[in-house]
Parts: sequence; structure tokens; C-alpha cells
Amino acid sequence: MSGIPSPVEPMSDDRPLDNVSTSEPHGEVANASELDPSGLGFMCGLEVHQQLNTGKLHSRMPSILYEVGIEEIPDDWKREGRRLRAAQGEGGKVDVAARFEARRNRSFVYVQSPNSGLIELDEAPPLSHDDSAVKAALTISAMMDAKPVPFLQAMRKTVVDGSNTSGFQRTTLIATDGVIQTPSGDVGIDVICLEEDSARKLDTQSTDSGEVVIYTLDRLGVPLVEIATAPDVQTPEHAKETALALGTFLRDTRMVRRGLGSIRQDLNVSIACGDRVEIKGCQDLDWIPRIIRLEMSRQLHMYRLANELREEAGLPALPPDRRDDQIPVENRVARAVESRIPMQLHDMTTIFDGCTSTMVERALTRGSLVKATILPRFSGKIGTKQMDEEDSQLPRLGRELAGAAKLAGVAGIFHSDELPAYGIDQNLVDSVRSSLEIEENDAFVLCVAPEWQADLALESVIERARKAYHRIPKEVRNVVIRKGAPEDGTTTAMRPLPGGARMYPETDIPVVPLDEDRWSSISDELPLNRIQRIERLSSYDISDNQIEALIGAELDDILVIAIEGGPCGTPGIPAKAMASALLDNTREEISESTEFSAENIPMPILTLSLHAREEGIITREGLVPMARSLLIEGPSYKEAEFPERLKWFSEKAEADGYTPADSSAVEDAVDEILADRADFVAERGLGAIGPLMGVVMGKLGGAADGKVVSEVLKQKISELIED
Repeated sequence: MSGIPSPVEPMSDDRPLDNVSTSEPHGEVANASELDPSGLGFMCGLEVHQQLNTGKLHSRMPSILYEVGIEEIPDDWKREGRRLRAAQGEGGKVDVAARFEARRNRSFVYVQSPNSGLIELDEAPPLSHDDSAVKAALTISAMMDAKPVPFLQAMRKTVVDGSNTSGFQRTTLIATDGVIQTPSGDVGIDVICLEEDSARKLDTQSTDSGEVVIYTLDRLGVPLVEIATAPDVQTPEHAKETALALGTFLRDTRMVRRGLGSIRQDLNVSIACGDRVEIKGCQDLDWIPRIIRLEMSRQLHMYRLANELREEAGLPALPPDRRDDQIPVENRVARAVESRIPMQLHDMTTIFDGCTSTMVERALTRGSLVKATILPRFSGKIGTKQMDEEDSQLPRLGRELAGAAKLAGVAGIFHSDELPAYGIDQNLVDSVRSSLEIEENDAFVLCVAPEWQADLALESVIERARKAYHRIPKEVRNVVIRKGAPEDGTTTAMRPLPGGARMYPETDIPVVPLDEDRWSSISDELPLNRIQRIERLSSYDISDNQIEALIGAELDDILVIAIEGGPCGTPGIPAKAMASALLDNTREEISESTEFSAENIPMPILTLSLHAREEGIITREGLVPMARSLLIEGPSYKEAEFPERLKWFSEKAEADGYTPADSSAVEDAVDEILADRADFVAERGLGAIGPLMGVVMGKLGGAADGKVVSEVLKQKISELIED
């Protein structure tokens, strides 16, 4: 098909690093905010995952999310237990991330929510792509001026952390080579994909034989559009701009879900002396610059530590730029380090009999062991907890070693740089050193856990300690979250960065051809962008604040439809009246004591009621109760024509006393009240209007417009004052 290119691989992050000095990198690790991105060879791109407001991608189930925790799961929701293993990819290799997860000895329990069936349980083949989701992804691609691929081929992306029952995530490449504009310059869009969201983790429970992870399947299969930018982000602050621009862009389509967790931003970050790291968990855009700068600081610290370790061992130094690494040299260093840090574990359990540490004592009572490993020449290099100038934890090798151990499921480790502490006194430290027969400049690491778990944790520690002699590992990291918010912007390791072996074709789903007519139709009918929406609303008699609020709440299309006439035959509503009804609590008041939420009040109900009020058919005070009556007992707007519904509404208003009194009745009531309260009016003057409003309204039995009553009161009291 003409005009549509073939699929391409995402662009590499190893593009030219302009203006990068070949000398040693400058900057203080303790002052991350002052690090120079350009001088350090900063590179950054974003990956945004946005849920689409459609049904599930491959099962035709609704994309409903049930906000239940582990303690709130209904008894009738079935549970299925599974174990997953890593399989070879199409090239015959097992992906490094998949292999790592398979070693963690975990089992999984899946809670079957009402919107999950055999496909979510991986007990039936998937269906073809949801057409609405495909349309949304193509619309987003067209808005970003991206180039669609001619055939939509679903791929299997290996994921064995349990978040997918099948052991893989289905992903379809939609388009490549797009662009978005930001205040600091254009950012390229490398790829746009359509994929399934993962299952939602409810809990992790530790057992003697391994961890049991519990997932719910309500989110599994919800369509996500994944947008990966080129590494065109110039600074940490530009990354925030880009994330904000992408989020605004996606909301402009009116095809995406909103709310907490509906959009997730991942950051790909590197500096020249480090390497690419993917950071997940960046939910709060305001934190993005800080998270990135702390990662720059971490990479700089680890580079300097690697060269310190190499110098002490008499090994060649790492170059300041990763592009100058030489594979033969790094292989030689790796062999030397493996010899220097052997994979040896030691049982220290008997030494800890009588240890006063509560944590150690409890663990030993449950049958755990205390295992140790030696890190030769690492004394003083593992580090202790210290804070930088902005109260974030400084990078240190100890956090990296602990993070590696925790991936095995242990709570943590003890290392000699931080001991004595935690109930482990100096005598125990000396006993461990004596038993291990280590020198003063050697370090040791302890782990207290069931034997299999302690062994796996310490093996991970040894592997991470060996990597300390090299450039930082490419890996996926996660922002440290406490109480729902980033703790200080620092990150911990999650898993190795996946490679190409994780992706292979999905054979159960037919390829979807993209014809020129469909692409042209989508391109010709793109949704309005934010600027166009503002311009459209600016022509109406509403304030700038109302314009911003309406667009932010995605209510501007509804407003325009109501102003122009409709829905369901309703004549046009004045812009100011409709804007106020959408933005104030009118819909909330109408929904009270009904089965409807404020967001689900049908617009024909609201617009007919507003029309009746503006035409004087009902009083202003009658809007909410009459709209509620129309909603609950009135003729259906889906079946009855507008005149029939308006007739019912008028008759109901008259029967319930919400038909406005004529002006003479209002004047008579005001005259009577003023005569009775002459002394009060003489004392308060125009200040009597407020207190007397309720008296007049009560006398008229609600059959009066408050605005009319207020105007009549003001006029007559003014006349009395003048007299």
C-alpha cells in the first residue's frame, strides 16, 4: 500500500553524544541539582502507557476496574494458582529478564474478577484486536504525524513476573516516526504500540518455599497505547514538559481513560559515563526532574567507584564515555573480578546463637540460617546511609547490593560497613571476621533467611558486587514510594533491562491489514487539539476560568452540543447557563437519592430542565427537584419526543408548585411583608433584602423565581428609603 512504510525497530539510545568532554566528568554527587546535563552527556527519552476507554483488547470483556484490596475480595470470585517458567524466544534464547524472574522461585494466585474469563486465565485463545482500540491508537498516531505500518501484527513479549497469566504480553506496533511539540523544542516519537495492560498485584506473601504473589485479573487485557519518544529530551526539566505535553495530547483525543493509574510514565536515562536505565513509577510529573537528576548522580557515583575499585586492583580504568569501552578489556576485567570475588557462601548460624537482634532471633526461631559472603577489598566502599543537600539519600553501593538481595524476596542484608548496628554488636562482628578469616580491608555481607532464599540473595549480591567494577548495569528501576508518594526521588533495581529475545510473533491472532481508506478517514477527522478547543469556546459568553475548567473536565463538547441545540431535540441553551450547570454541583444535587452518579446524569434530562428554567416554565429553585423527577419518573428521552417530555415536565411543575408566580403576585407578597416588617426595613435598609428573601419565598410556596423576588425587594425597599 502506498504511503505506509514497513515496521522498523525502535531507534537506539546510543546516538551521538554532542559536546561531551573526553576528560573525567565533573560535578558533585551530593549536589544533583547542579549537575550539568550537557557536559555529562545526558540522554533521555520517555515511554508513556495510557489506558484507552474501550473494552479489553483481545477478549471483548469490559474494562472495568474493581477497587478492591486483598481483604475485600468477594467470596464468589474464583482463584487459580500457577507457576510460570521462562521459555525460549523465536531466536532460541531465553531473555535475560525472563531468566532472572524464573530464578525467584515464586508462585502466583489469580483472582478472577467478573470482567475476566477464560482468555484472561489463558485457557482460551485470544480474539482479534478490539476495533475501537485500534481506531484510538491510529487516531493518536495521526495526531502525532506518525507513519502507520501496513499490517498490524500482534507480538508476544515475554513477561514472567506473574503479571500475565500467559507469561507474555501481547503488543502490536501501530506507527513510527512521529513528533510532538514542547516549549523547549520538538521531540520525536519513535514508536506507537497497542498492548494489553497487566494484572494488578494485590499482595505478596512469604513462605518457606518461596513467595506467593496474588493478582486480580480486572486490569489484565485493558488496552494501552504505548508511546516511546526518541532520546530528544534535552534536560530533566524538558522531560517534565514532554510528559505534560504527551498527557495533554492524549486527553485531547477523548478516547483515553482518566483517573489514578490510567497513565504511567517511564524514563529512559543515561549519562556518558553511565548507561541506559529505565525508571518506572514516575506518576507525579513534578517529581520527574528530581528523579532524573538523582539518577544522573547515581550513575556518576558508580562510575567513580568502579574506577576506584579498578585502580586498587590494578585493572584498566573505565573511559569517561561508554562508547569508548573495549570488549576485550572488559572481558579481561570480568575474569579478574570473578577470581577476586568467588561465588562462595558461608554458614554463620552458630555464631549468632544468643544474638540480641530481635529480627535475627525471630528468624532463627523459624528455622532460618545466617549465611555470609566475603567482598575482598570492599571495606569502606559499600557505604552507609547519608543525605545529600536536598535531603535525598546519597547513592552508595550498599543500596545496590540490598536491592539485588531483595529481588530474591528477603527483607534486606547486613554489611560490615554499617556494623555494629541493628542489635549486632562488635563482638559478633569480630567473630564473623575471625570465622571468615578476612583482612581489615575486606568486607562481608550477611543474610538471614531460609537457606535457599539466603543463597539466592547472596548470589545476587556477589553478582552485583562484581558489576561494581564495570559501568552500571542496564536495568529497570523503580521509584521508591512511601505512603503513595515518592520518598525522596531515589530508585531501586527491579530487574535486568530486557533484550530482543523477549519478543516473538503471536500466532493465535490474525494480522490486521491497514488500508489507505481507513487511514485517510481517520486523518481527515482528527479530534480538536487544546488550542483549537480554547478558540472554539472563546466565541461564547463564558469566562476564561470556565473555559479552562470545561476543557480540563472534558465537558466542552457537551457544552457546544447543548448550545447549538440538543441533545434529543432540546432547543439551544445559553452558554453561561449550561457552563454553570456543568461546573457547579447541579448534577450532584440532581443525583441525590437516585441510582445515578453525577457523571451519569443523562444530558437530555439536564438540558430540558435548563430550557424550562430559562423559558420561565419553572422557577430557579425548581430546577433540581424537577430534573430529579424527570429522571426518575418522567417519559424516556430515548422513546418520547421533546414536546411530549416538555409537556409532562410543565404539568408536573405546576402540580408540585414550581411554576413561577406572576409579577403581580410577587409584588403583592413583597408589599405585605414590607408592611409587616416596616421597623426592620427602616433599621436595616437594603440590608433587609437577604433576611426577607426567605420570608417572601415561603409565603409564595416556592412558586417564585428567587431572582425576581430579589429584584422586587430591592426596588420596593429603595423606594421606601427614598421616601
